[in-house]
This record gives sequence, C-alpha cells and structure tokens, in this order.
Amino acid sequence: MLRSELVTRLQGEYPDMRVQDVEAMVEVVLDEIVRALEKGDRVELRGFGAFSVRRRAARQGRNPRTGATVKVAAKNVPFFKPGKELRAKVDVRPKAKAKARTAKPAKRRAK
Repeated sequence: MLRSELVTRLQGEYPDMRVQDVEAMVEVVLDEIVRALEKGDRVELRGFGAFSVRRRAARQGRNPRTGATVKVAAKNVPFFKPGKELRAKVDVRPKAKAKARTAKPAKRRAK
C-alpha cells in the first residue's frame, strides 16, 4: 500500500475530513515516529508493533561487481517488531483437513 492509497482509504473512512487534512495527519504521525527514532526512543503501537533503533557493527563487505573487500562502517538502522495481534492476522493458515482413514490391506495368513 502506498501513502496515497492510505490517505484515500482514511478519507473514505472519515468523509467529513478534507483530503489535505488526512494527508497532514499521516505526515505528522510518520514524522513523530522518525523524530522518536532519531532520539533513540522506542515507539510502541499496542496491537500493531514497536519501532526501535538497532546498532549494526562494523564489518567487512564485498563489492559485488569487483569482488574487492570493502569496510562497512557501523551504523544505526530502524527495526520493526510486529505485535501479537498483527502477527496473528497476517499468519492466516488454512485449517488442516482431517486425514481420511485409508483401508490397510488385509494381512496374509500363512497356509
């Protein structure tokens, strides 16, 4: 889903709001999440998940084109951990069908 699709859906849910107001609300929410992460804070949205910052250590990498070894500097990266409710909604598995009992061949009797 694109940001514009999210705005359109939200505007459909709240028809009394102008599209510009919905766009501004989405922008404010995303900006606040980014600001919190920049400060190193954790953003938790109950039932949805939590955003946090993780530190990636410096490492040796490879240039895929030349194969040369390259130093990759340490850096902070955003991380998202989905909540239980989100995981449950996304992990919809078809119910297992009951196994039909198959007839086993009769045992042979010794003559």
